[in-house]
Amino acid sequence: MNDQELYRQKQEAQLDEWAADIEKLKAKASGASASAQMEIEKQIEAIEDKLEEAREKLDELGDASESAWESFKVGVERIWDSLKSSISDLADRIRN
Repeated sequence: MNDQELYRQKQEAQLDEWAADIEKLKAKASGASASAQMEIEKQIEAIEDKLEEAREKLDELGDASESAWESFKVGVERIWDSLKSSISDLADRIRN
């Protein structure tokens, strides 16, 4: 297995982990007030959109040539940073 495929598998596993985290956060958010739940649902929708975008990027990464792989990887890393931050912010909001 080459580096590109290993990287893709690792990132897919991370996306799956984040999707599970979001499901847990949804369950925790059910105890929030109605207005807080509406805001949380908006945040969750935005995060789920980013997850889908990340999955699409990974699909593109799988089709990328060896020379284009590095630039795709940079794009994926940017999305990952944004996702990680968004999920962390949501988790903090639900805890508070």
